[in-house]
Amino acid sequence: MPLRDTARRADLPYWRSLLYVPTNVTKYVDKAHTRGADAIQLDLEDSVPDSQKGEARKLVQEAAETVSQTGADVVVRINQPLRHAVPDIEACISPRIAALALPKCNSAGHVRLLAEMVEELEEERGMEIGHTKFLAMVETAEAFFELKEIGSAHPRVVALSLGGEDFALSLHMEPTPETMLYPKQHAVIAARAAGVLPYGIIGTVADYSDHDAYRDMVRKSAQFGFEGASCIHPAIVPMLNEGFTPAKKDEDLARRIVDAWDENEAAGRGSFELEGKMIDVPVVLRAQRVIAKCDAIRAKNAKGG
Repeated sequence: MPLRDTARRADLPYWRSLLYVPTNVTKYVDKAHTRGADAIQLDLEDSVPDSQKGEARKLVQEAAETVSQTGADVVVRINQPLRHAVPDIEACISPRIAALALPKCNSAGHVRLLAEMVEELEEERGMEIGHTKFLAMVETAEAFFELKEIGSAHPRVVALSLGGEDFALSLHMEPTPETMLYPKQHAVIAARAAGVLPYGIIGTVADYSDHDAYRDMVRKSAQFGFEGASCIHPAIVPMLNEGFTPAKKDEDLARRIVDAWDENEAAGRGSFELEGKMIDVPVVLRAQRVIAKCDAIRAKNAKGG
């Protein structure tokens, strides 16, 4: 039987870029669909002052329709305190919104509590149960060692990220690529162990002025296993899309590996040499993942997303 990689859940998204857009700033909302991001992350949290959070909630459904008009998925970052999170969720649950980003997740129980509310709202509104996915964001030292449990807390969780700036603040350290390397690696391992996608970059999203350095950091992040990242400036979107897409030469090699595997497997060989390199099961599975990602990105782009 031909070898097939079944490690990836079928409901996991292919988001290379998630562009933050303040829900209450019309000029940003109106242009977001032109930026080329795989997902638009409407924000109800940090970029919206407390005095305007109520108004932002009222705008979220209209904003979701506007930013998704060329096919981008819509994610909404809600607030963490329950007094804000509850009305945020009430305002967000609809077929227009694919996922909620949950900031400052402290435990698996936190995720399950919000999932219970979301399920009730989906049922009340005649939606498919489970439609609304979660991107869980860990941002404190306290929650760091709960990463895997948070990622495994509920089937709605499809992605896990470690918020560099807030996490570094909680540790009283500078968020540099060097200081964040271990925490970010740990986050990748925890996400994969939980069966969800790791999101983020090795460094920090705050400094994007040096585009060449940022491109290098994105490519390095992809090598470490990250699937995509969020950004606060539209100029970063093409860098994320490029950096988290396998290069054409890598896709071509992956297809040659899989074709050669099928031929050799049919002949009863479990390993073989191709272009001077030994090919065995892990190499083939990695090649299949490259092909699957490229095909999914191509299909999404064909739909206008």
